[in-house]
Amino acid sequence: MKTKASLMLTSALAAGVLLSGCVVEPARPPEPAPVAEVVPPPPAQGYRWVKGHYQWEGNHW
Repeated sequence: MKTKASLMLTSALAAGVLLSGCVVEPARPPEPAPVAEVVPPPPAQGYRWVKGHYQWEGNHW
């Protein structure tokens, strides 16, 4: 009986250790379509326009 309890405890601990490293990332909706941006004139010589982008934060774009 003691051996069976020990085996069950060891199995439960092993399962907990193995499953604790399992990370499942939620499915994200597709990235929204790009927004039409109007490029303003540069504020000074040497400045370049950098197109905007979407970033996933929490549960939304």
